[in-house]
Amino acid sequence: MPAVEGNLQGIVVRILVRISVCRVLAIWVTLMFLPAEYNTPLGSVVARFIVKHATNYFPIKVIFEDKEAFDPNQSYVIAAEPHSVLPLGIVILTPQSGVLPVNKLRALASNAVFWSPLVRHIWTWLGVAPVSRKSFSEFLKKGISCIVCPGGVQECLYMREGSEVVFLKQRYGFIKVAMEAGSPLVPTFCFGQSNAYKWWKPRGKWYNQLSRAIGFTPMYFWGRFGGPVPFRTPMYYVVGKPIPVSKITNPSHEEVSVVHGKFIGALEALFEKHKRDLGFEGSTLEVY
Repeated sequence: MPAVEGNLQGIVVRILVRISVCRVLAIWVTLMFLPAEYNTPLGSVVARFIVKHATNYFPIKVIFEDKEAFDPNQSYVIAAEPHSVLPLGIVILTPQSGVLPVNKLRALASNAVFWSPLVRHIWTWLGVAPVSRKSFSEFLKKGISCIVCPGGVQECLYMREGSEVVFLKQRYGFIKVAMEAGSPLVPTFCFGQSNAYKWWKPRGKWYNQLSRAIGFTPMYFWGRFGGPVPFRTPMYYVVGKPIPVSKITNPSHEEVSVVHGKFIGALEALFEKHKRDLGFEGSTLEVY
């Protein structure tokens, strides 16, 4: 009898495993053909669930330097730094959170994050759209504020333990788009996000060349229990004061450079001003 019971248990387990696998595959295949659309009933429910639980999990807190300086009807470029391994903290700024004092809002991300069906749907439901110069410009001109991470995945190439890294010295494009639309720039920094994962990456010139060639930085990272679940680490998103920009149809490089310098200076000042009060006194900010 024990042998028979053991065989039955084994059969039941195998059946349950196969059912679970079939369910996952069914969901995956369904999402492959289900259009990823923003602001649908299902998407809104999922997005609110993600925002609520992600915000409480870490937790994530937003700090405004001057919330009254925002005009709800104005479009802004919310330049969120750093990228870190993954910009997880940005979930608190997405439209579903209602934290940012603007009427219309979208977040922009690399096209690469939309390749996978499940990930594509989640990002879309959260109000994230594939980034391009055209879409960026059109959103702003329609009065829709945009969240961008100017440094992008390129920042991973420069990451070092014990310091925060932003890749901005060669990033003029987001400044120019903001000036063409007359949209103020908002320096924003997330303290604590870099602690969500531990990571390892190779070193050497070949690695840098490979990363630049493929457009992202291949690296190994892990969270809780050595898996993809991030560590629970408090995050603080500090939203700076909007930097006014003059609306110029085709700004020169010199004009863009002036605003670019103001933005980097404002981000550095924001970092130094808040790091001690938020428990990151020993942290440094490196701008590449």
